[in-house]
Amino acid sequence: MALHVRGVLLPDDEARDLWLVGDRVTFDPVPGAETVVDGGFILPGLTDAHCHLGIARGGAPITSLDQARALARADRDAGVLAIRDAGSPYPYPELDDDPELPRLARAGRHVAPPKRYLRDIGVEVDAAGVATAVAAQAAAGNGWVKLVGDWIDRGIGDLAPAWDADTMTAAVAAAHAAGARAAVHTFSESAVEIMVRAGVDSVEHGTGLSLDLIDLMARQGTALVPTMINIATFGGIAEQARPRFPGYADHMLALRDRFPEVVRSAYEAGVPIYVGTDAGGGIDHGLAAEEMLLLHERAGMSAVDVLAAASWKAREWLGFPGLVEGGLADLTAYPEDPRRNLSVVRTPTRIILRGRPLH
Repeated sequence: MALHVRGVLLPDDEARDLWLVGDRVTFDPVPGAETVVDGGFILPGLTDAHCHLGIARGGAPITSLDQARALARADRDAGVLAIRDAGSPYPYPELDDDPELPRLARAGRHVAPPKRYLRDIGVEVDAAGVATAVAAQAAAGNGWVKLVGDWIDRGIGDLAPAWDADTMTAAVAAAHAAGARAAVHTFSESAVEIMVRAGVDSVEHGTGLSLDLIDLMARQGTALVPTMINIATFGGIAEQARPRFPGYADHMLALRDRFPEVVRSAYEAGVPIYVGTDAGGGIDHGLAAEEMLLLHERAGMSAVDVLAAASWKAREWLGFPGLVEGGLADLTAYPEDPRRNLSVVRTPTRIILRGRPLH
């Protein structure tokens, strides 16, 4: 059965009628369609561009498809209708087209250095095995590879790049050769410089970014997914590490404290920025709205640009067309204009996923 929706479509800022026929949008009237939204403001659904459906609360890998479904439903019920899973230790390609779940763009497992990442999460390989591991994980995902660019090196007591610069550069090239885009986890100054200059497609976190690198990202079109909710946890990480690694602890706090200005500088330079929560492990799912508010309040992004970073631009980046003729039938509706009151994104009044209203 066709559905009819009327409201102010964003970003067009115009009251429009649209019809949802199956999983597609049309602006051509469909006789007999049921009206399910009449008034308010309409977005093409929110996006979480960095989360992990394969990691359970506490950091262990999930062990079943039902667990992945439950985490995806928590995002969906908060209005997140498209997800990029930035690395999963549990494979779940069966969920790519699940009609009950958000659209999925997936990496395979994280490609990480030996004994320098979260236990049981990544495929851990030395420099000689990186290119082969990247190709395998590109095949395991559906368009993305996740690289661990840095982590604590216990020998030096601080963050350090995962491998040498040539290996990290080759890893990006291997992802591209396999037809995938490369995302890199990076906190440190040195690793993010290597990866941005190597042509990585997206920087995850990016706390170590410099102004020179931000300008290069803007020129290259390299995306930034700041995960500000995650960066706010650096205080707890630092205090836990301080007895053994005081230099690392101080470094993490310094990175945390400067990060809002880093994101603001990237925004002002024109770097593409997308909303991601890093849900999975230490961050709950369903918090995209909170990440949006942090980007607005702490990093100075305008409300409309935050909405774009969480909705129509993020969906376009991930390959999920929005509310255009022939686009995908995903939308969230709000009673107030979220450009004037961004907090309204916490409470959508109607969610429609794949042409089906959620109740």
